[in-house]
Amino acid sequence: MDRDHGPRMHVPEQRAPQQAAADGADLRFSVLGPVRAWRGGEVLPSGSPQQRALLTALLLRGGRTATASELIDAIWGEDPPSQALAAVRTYASRLRKVLDPRTLVSDAGGYAIRTRRDALDLTVAQELAAEADKARAACDRAQARALFNKALGLWDGEALASVPGPYAEYQRTRLEEWRLQLTETRLDLDLEVGHHAEAVSELTALTAAHPLRERLRELLMIALYRSGRQAEALAVYADTRRLLADELGVDPRPELSQLQQRILRADEELARPADEPAPAPAPVRPAQLPATVPDFTGRASFVRELGDRLATAEGSVMAVSALAGIGGVGKTTLAVHVAHQARQHFPDGQLYVDLQGAGARAAEPETVLGAFLRALGTADSAIPDSLDERAALYRSTLDGRRVLVLLDNAHDAAQIRPLLPGTAGCAALVTSRVRMVDLAGAHLVDLDVMSPEEALQLFTRIVGEERINSEREAALDVVAACGFLPLAIRIAASRLAARRTWTVSVLAAKLADERRRLDELQAGDLAVKATFELGYGQLEPAQARAFRLLGLADGPDISLAAAAALLNLEAHAAEDLLEALVDTSLLESAAPGRYRYHDLVRLYARSCAERDEQPPEERELALSRLLDFYLATAAGVYALERPGDRLVAHLQPTQYPGLKFDDRHAALDWLYAEANCLLACAQQSTSHSMLRRAVDLLWAAKDLAESGANSKQYELAALATRDAAQACGDAHAEGRARTTITNVHIVAGRFDEADDEARQAMELASSAEDPVPNCWAPNDRGVIAIYQGRHEEGEQHLLLAIENFRADNNDVGQASALCNLSRIHVSLGRMASAIELAQQGIDIYDRMGLSLRLANGRYALGIALTQAGRLSEALNQLTEALALFHDNRQPLWEGVTHFRLAEAHLAARRPTQAAAHAEQAIALRGIGGEWRRGTVLTVLGKALDSIGQPDRARACWIEALAIYEQLGAPEAEEARRLLAPAAA
Repeated sequence: MDRDHGPRMHVPEQRAPQQAAADGADLRFSVLGPVRAWRGGEVLPSGSPQQRALLTALLLRGGRTATASELIDAIWGEDPPSQALAAVRTYASRLRKVLDPRTLVSDAGGYAIRTRRDALDLTVAQELAAEADKARAACDRAQARALFNKALGLWDGEALASVPGPYAEYQRTRLEEWRLQLTETRLDLDLEVGHHAEAVSELTALTAAHPLRERLRELLMIALYRSGRQAEALAVYADTRRLLADELGVDPRPELSQLQQRILRADEELARPADEPAPAPAPVRPAQLPATVPDFTGRASFVRELGDRLATAEGSVMAVSALAGIGGVGKTTLAVHVAHQARQHFPDGQLYVDLQGAGARAAEPETVLGAFLRALGTADSAIPDSLDERAALYRSTLDGRRVLVLLDNAHDAAQIRPLLPGTAGCAALVTSRVRMVDLAGAHLVDLDVMSPEEALQLFTRIVGEERINSEREAALDVVAACGFLPLAIRIAASRLAARRTWTVSVLAAKLADERRRLDELQAGDLAVKATFELGYGQLEPAQARAFRLLGLADGPDISLAAAAALLNLEAHAAEDLLEALVDTSLLESAAPGRYRYHDLVRLYARSCAERDEQPPEERELALSRLLDFYLATAAGVYALERPGDRLVAHLQPTQYPGLKFDDRHAALDWLYAEANCLLACAQQSTSHSMLRRAVDLLWAAKDLAESGANSKQYELAALATRDAAQACGDAHAEGRARTTITNVHIVAGRFDEADDEARQAMELASSAEDPVPNCWAPNDRGVIAIYQGRHEEGEQHLLLAIENFRADNNDVGQASALCNLSRIHVSLGRMASAIELAQQGIDIYDRMGLSLRLANGRYALGIALTQAGRLSEALNQLTEALALFHDNRQPLWEGVTHFRLAEAHLAARRPTQAAAHAEQAIALRGIGGEWRRGTVLTVLGKALDSIGQPDRARACWIEALAIYEQLGAPEAEEARRLLAPAAA
């Protein structure tokens, strides 16, 4: 009997269109999953399995008529029942009533379904796949990936699920094969556009499900290789070769063997995605250059020289030009002007950063690289921690692009080197006060003051020709008094332009003071200071006070609310003063509501404060108000996120109020936006009168350490407060500071250092009778003992912590210690009490409405349930914890929760899911630093070994062993044990 076997695995040619019945225009059908029919949003009954088999056979014929004999063969095959024909007619009659008489029609002794082409999900999937093929052929990989994903998204489980009959079985097999082909094509596109890291987890699961499908193994090898995991890529080949030999008695196909050889040779072409990556739907092209000044004057030879150098970046080398000169000579103005003129040579974008090289704390290269990577479209979760890894990712991201990088105000060559693109097509412009003779390959430019003609031309453009023409000699006196220094000229001219009642002679007379003129000509940076003095001297008293005091804050910029606190003014009054300073160019508006100084202006402002602020105590009072503002606001954020936590009651009182938030998400937005300024304030507030509040600010902002964001700056601030407390003999402040450092060390996996800090904190807490470290230090020591396997000692620490928390009526802290004690009991084999302790902690968190801490409780309970063998419950708890950590912006805790989920799935004998979670844990990192990475690699290896990839598993265990041995961690023994059978 002639059968219709349905769609081909490649997208078939379009069939003749059918005219849908008017009454059936809103009918929809699905076969990529259970066979179903809808009218609008209503699911229609499809009847018995055999009736669905009839519907399936008609739907897959694309509107063509199926004879009764064909339908009988499709439903029952070679052994139909005696009443098969009557049954077919009954099924057709019932379907006609459910659907519509004009949808299911009788035709030439058979039946057909006539409806719109887009009414069937399979037809939609075929058309999407065809469009995807066209997009790929046109090199539009992004569009092709989106279309393939959309087509694959139409599947809802197994095609033709539970439909009986040989026809349905045949079609089910073909549709599953087509689905795999689409998935392979989409994964191939993922690799072409550089999404190899994201593809590893999916490919690991697919190779486990289809172990003999060599194309999937090939794609997995490429994805691992491009992710820097060469050993695992080679291990996949070894696994495949052994499996094929054992199962089929054959060798891998030639393409797979050739791929192995390319990996062994470290083929550079293989390490890169396709030469012509897919055009992004919204390409990230940063345009960060500051605005060029409209009155740029002179410097023609330098503009030409630098412009020619930048144009060579289109050739075979990267162009690096470094401009050097004294402060105020116009390095930044020239660099920005040249950069704007060269933009046509760098169509992929321009990056800019002020490296604050002249200040006390130059910008850290890793911080700058993080900002650059974000500007280039890299997600936060994909940005590594270390400087070397960020620099490598930065260079990789710029490879193949033509980007100009303007590195303004650099401290030295060491700060610059990690920020250089390193590839042809890109260029870097550097400005600094020092000559960078040790910056290899750089084109050095020494920028001197302006010529008299250029200086007068700049002065004239700002002030206006009408005023200058009538007082040309006085104007020459002014620019000469300014030492022909562009910044000095610009400031003087701006003040004059803003004072219409002044004559040029008045300004010249003000500059005639010989002390100022000599300073301009001979004192280097003091020349810039003398120029600033002119602008400062013209400020109204309130403006001058604001200028002096704002310069005291160490942060990279300052918000309007923080500035109002520092100045002890209402926000609107502070804003008026700040905008007036912006108008005089003594202050910059970094963004709406945020302000910053040029670093030299900040130094000058501080010198003015030291000289002019009366009484002198006002300087410390201003910084004290700023500290109060940050502490009060951060404490409010902490209380909003952790209602009922007793820490807030133990913080130092503040005199100046902070901001209030009704929504916890808005509160967290503020905390992370102000992180740099807040931590800088804590780090500089180490005088005796402010020290305790500075330490408490770190406590209130502890999310900045636990989340992994700003961890280095947090650590520097904590160390500064600890050292200051130790120097002045303040046991109260030192105990709290050491406890914050303990937390930093735990997050980084430095457990010995963490335990030492916590031990000293406990001793100090006892002498100072301070409940904060008295409670939290033993709790931290208990956590450290868990990681180091000192379970009996950890139990004693945690019992002491619980006792101290109860004495302080701190239910939140008690819940934390209970959950940590649960983990001790797990390690000691006391599963019933471990579960009970974790549940007690959860009950407390739940009662108090603590979202983030509830995540910690569910995390602890999930661990206990996993070890108790109650795996379904464990997975539920850990999955809820994962969602809560994500909602609270705790990526490091997300990482460790993925690790625990991997453990639970492995215990439940679901190694594919375990491998997927372990891969995500590696991507997110986690609490514990390199030690944690070692534990994740160990579990990933176990999962891979269970899904038949022992060589890749061995590669994971070898890397884990190297980490453990470097750290001196006891887990090294387990890694050796896992490797022992393979070694034997």
